[in-house]
Amino acid sequence: MLGSWIQQVAMSWLVYRLTGSAALLGVTAFCALIPQLLIGPLAGAWIDKQDKRKWLIAVQGLLALQGFALAALTFTGRVGPGFLIAMSLTLGLLNSFDTPLRQSLIGSFVGRRDDLPNALALNAMLFSIGRSIGPPIAGLLVGLTSEAACFAINGCSFLALMTGVILIKSSAPPRASGSMVEVLREGVHYAWHTWPVRMLIVIVSVVNLTVSAYAVLLPVFARDVFAGDATTLGWLWGAAGCGALTSTLFLATRVSSRSILLTLIIGATTSAFALIVFTFSDSVMLAMVAMAGVGGGISACNNAVNMSLQSMAPEHLRGRVVSFFTSARFGFDALGGLLAGLLATAFGAAHTLLLEGALLLLFVAFVLTRRRRLLRAVADNQQY
Repeated sequence: MLGSWIQQVAMSWLVYRLTGSAALLGVTAFCALIPQLLIGPLAGAWIDKQDKRKWLIAVQGLLALQGFALAALTFTGRVGPGFLIAMSLTLGLLNSFDTPLRQSLIGSFVGRRDDLPNALALNAMLFSIGRSIGPPIAGLLVGLTSEAACFAINGCSFLALMTGVILIKSSAPPRASGSMVEVLREGVHYAWHTWPVRMLIVIVSVVNLTVSAYAVLLPVFARDVFAGDATTLGWLWGAAGCGALTSTLFLATRVSSRSILLTLIIGATTSAFALIVFTFSDSVMLAMVAMAGVGGGISACNNAVNMSLQSMAPEHLRGRVVSFFTSARFGFDALGGLLAGLLATAFGAAHTLLLEGALLLLFVAFVLTRRRRLLRAVADNQQY
């Protein structure tokens, strides 16, 4: 997670440094995430038929190669907009398999099923720690060395994860039987006809379509609004990560479905208000406080949805349910990032984020009218 966040910050800064285009920031972010929307459900069906542990190791190796290739070509000055888009697409394709593989394997690493929600919260906490300290480190590294060094560090991080997975001893989760079409149809039928699952996926889609797009426009604010550099960008991103870490620490103490879902609603509301505050910030310090609220709210919402879905999913459907979640989370983040980049080019970054915050607040008002039904439905469908 640390390496991935270092690469993400370095990539966004490299794109804006080379082109000065907010639209291209949106395009590269879109390409890094859209494969998870298009390929994610198919990847989930395929994953449930495979040896997840073996394929997780293989995917880490491919991700390491992507990081090293990006580092080498950036170091030699052979990067351009076309190449950066191609590398973003490659990263998105690999992540379409990596994320559901990692998430669906957590259950097999946990001895008791009752401990699964807490294990998921701890996993989210590690993600948030990387998100907190990775961006500031990336800003310092870009200033002291180059973007290429950040990409090389990311490549090394995957080699460490490969070693860790090889050393882990766990029982293999059951595999799904039947053809790909049958396996996919079974997963889609479960997700569509289980109302709380469908509702939770809609919630995470809307949150990431709107507020999560802030990440695409942060380089614009760092350079053009706050007259800063890559270090400023790192601090803004790090503030969002600190908020995310705080929310996951809180979420780790939530054990009931009711408290988890209430955290989800509070998180969505907080992120919307904080995004609006960010657009009116006239200092880096106030912007960092707002970013902490944005990051904490988004993290609370996404992680609460993940915990709720995995608590409801039958073991043999876990890979597919996780892939639907990651498809919605990262796929709509991609669409939101592309839309934000295009809107910012036409209307300005501040007006774009203000509109997205307002739209999310309207959606939260709609969710509140379904709150009681959702609480009952999740509790009734829990598998433990």
